[in-house]
Amino acid sequence: MKPRLLLVDDEEMYLEYLSKRLINQQYDVTKSLSGEEALERIRDFDFDVVILDVLLPGMDGIETLREINKLRPLTEVIMLTGHASLETGIEGMRLGAFDYLRKPCDTEELIAKINQAYERKAEQEERIRLTMERYNVGEQRD
Repeated sequence: MKPRLLLVDDEEMYLEYLSKRLINQQYDVTKSLSGEEALERIRDFDFDVVILDVLLPGMDGIETLREINKLRPLTEVIMLTGHASLETGIEGMRLGAFDYLRKPCDTEELIAKINQAYERKAEQEERIRLTMERYNVGEQRD
């Protein structure tokens, strides 16, 4: 199963370009033009990986990342940074982002990062499932 992706970027042409590239690779892609819009979508749907631009008008990428972590802590986030925002990408990783890439990023490199992030999310979900299973089994024995 391919990961469910949310692309967040205020540059509409770049967003369209990137989404077409990922859809061609059979990913399930949803787009957002702002941090606020992305959070609305995240409240309604459980995405596996969010590709998040750092420089957004209004709520920037770091603020959006903080909110994503509150709403969906298992959702992995890959930050996209321009040359001027490299430090912000590193800041995003300190706050829990899976990784960051410089814009414009190589599609193959992005796909590799998406797959790695998805694997990490799936592993975390499996550990939680197994823990819950063990907990439920232990309760039934009492």
